[in-house]
Amino acid sequence: MDESWDFEFLSRIADSCLSFLSEFVDDWLANDMRVSIFKILLSWLIFSLIAIHFAWKVYGNTVNDMYYRQGTGQNGGTPDAAPDLSGWASKADEDMKSHRD
Repeated sequence: MDESWDFEFLSRIADSCLSFLSEFVDDWLANDMRVSIFKILLSWLIFSLIAIHFAWKVYGNTVNDMYYRQGTGQNGGTPDAAPDLSGWASKADEDMKSHRD
């Protein structure tokens, strides 16, 4: 019983997809102003995405390097280059002990 329902559901989805595609092709082939505008906008979208892709291939490393700062400044560098704070905790403990007394 479940198999027939699944088949019916899939056939309805396939029929709706085919009807949508047939209407889309009919509209695409029509010589209408809205179709022309859609074609222009779709072409512009595809061209823009391709241009962004190639620009990122060319300038992506530069942008990435600008985003991740290089060097040993406050926000730059690697975690290995962080200042040594091992003595800081012991000095803070000494200060706390002196304030308690």
